[in-house]
Amino acid sequence: MTVETADARNSPGPAIATICLGVLCLVFNDAMAKWLTAHYGPLHIVFWRNILAVPMIAIFIIATQGLPAIRTRHLAVHAARGFVMVLGSYAFFRGLATLPLAEATSLVFAAPIFITALSVPLLREHVGWRRWLAVCVGFAGVLVIVRPGAEAFQPASLFIVGTAFCYALFMISARWVGREENVWTMMFYVALFPLIYATPVVAMDWQPLALDHLPLFLGMAVFGSIGITLIGHAFRLAPAAIVAPFDYTALLWASLLGWLVWGELPDGWTYVGAAIIIASGVYIVLRETRMARK
Repeated sequence: MTVETADARNSPGPAIATICLGVLCLVFNDAMAKWLTAHYGPLHIVFWRNILAVPMIAIFIIATQGLPAIRTRHLAVHAARGFVMVLGSYAFFRGLATLPLAEATSLVFAAPIFITALSVPLLREHVGWRRWLAVCVGFAGVLVIVRPGAEAFQPASLFIVGTAFCYALFMISARWVGREENVWTMMFYVALFPLIYATPVVAMDWQPLALDHLPLFLGMAVFGSIGITLIGHAFRLAPAAIVAPFDYTALLWASLLGWLVWGELPDGWTYVGAAIIIASGVYIVLRETRMARK
């Protein structure tokens, strides 16, 4: 839910700074995950990250809002969203193990395109021809990056496209959670249910945590939780049309970290495709904002 106030419209600076900081936190989270994919399977990463994140979030909620804030009337929806989240995390970590960080980040940008396409069957929303055209252009950008059939094609990129699809489902399903629940309550269950789903799989293929990797998992728990919270808060501070385009600053940070840590330099086609996807996504946000005001 976006809260538009007069102060937000006249002074969007705090909202822009908030989302930029949140995006940076998530890129740090992704970089740590990429490092850990060389040592752990995707569900092991989900397990160790969330087993640290769940107590942290619970303690924060209880300390600031009291135990009743953890209660929910939408447990089944949270369970379904957690399942989608664990599928998306699995796909992302599988793809991240092979792809450059910047390329994986670029493909995740396809999520708003999937959101627009899925809003028709799932939310019964009307999407005009202009937004459908933007969706088609965005998918063309995805194809530019993936390049199916070309020598540069990497099957791992399909995992990241799957992540974008799961993320779109996850965002749409937020509409089915009552507005009375705050962002921290929702975040608690987003961390809890993936942990529940991952635990039996990890138990059957147990891999102990190396102590020198503990700071990385702790960093994922901290940066991931803070990043999601800041991004959600940014959309409360200002209209989506102002805030959403700054989500794409993730590509700058992912490119820089990928180069500094792994010496990764994605080819020019990755940035061409990313530019097409970004342009499509920005247009969709602007168009939806304009339609909402009519």
